[in-house]
Amino acid sequence: MKRIGLIRVLSSSDPRLLNIHGRAVREAFGVEVLSRAVQDQPEGVHDVETHLVAAPKVIALAADLAPYVDGIMISCSSDPGLKEVRDQLDIPVVGAGSAGAAAALALGSRIGVLALSVEPPGAVARVLGGHLHGAQSPDGVTHTQDLLTPSGVYETFLAAERLVDEGAEVILQACTGLTSMGVSRELRRRYGLPVVDAVLAAGSALTLHLGNPGARQHAADAFDTLSP
Repeated sequence: MKRIGLIRVLSSSDPRLLNIHGRAVREAFGVEVLSRAVQDQPEGVHDVETHLVAAPKVIALAADLAPYVDGIMISCSSDPGLKEVRDQLDIPVVGAGSAGAAAALALGSRIGVLALSVEPPGAVARVLGGHLHGAQSPDGVTHTQDLLTPSGVYETFLAAERLVDEGAEVILQACTGLTSMGVSRELRRRYGLPVVDAVLAAGSALTLHLGNPGARQHAADAFDTLSP
């Protein structure tokens, strides 16, 4: 069985929260996942400053993980340290932001981005280019921990509804905290659009590249192609 190293950019003492992305990837694609989190980032990555602070931590953590895994995924939609990690390692490395954006483009040409800010992560915007139809963020949410509250959940659905009203064909969850919330299925049900989970998109890309047998069976879990 292939083993993936999954890097979280959220520091927490809650093992359930820290391992939730690894569990989602393991259950979807039948791979072993070794999850590690950077230190001293209790609010994760939510702006340029926290991205810059996280990047060297991700690079160092990837180097520590590399001898024990077949590939690495950076479970953050801004892909901190992605280029540097790819340059220094000889195993495949995937970032959730760029993988999620690429998956969204496979499903439509007008991509609505659901993120922590109305300015989507740079890694997402670069891949989407002119197909970035719009971006919305939940009101009152400034970092990933805010999503895991009743008001965070409520405002997330309202933000998604705004994307639908603006004419988006596909919704991209460009904050990996939305994976922790587990809202993609309900978003699809409510709004009848394909919804891309960036964490699962990254897991799909990496496991397919590694040739893991379970990846082909479960790859559809990364993004739902069902029509409304």
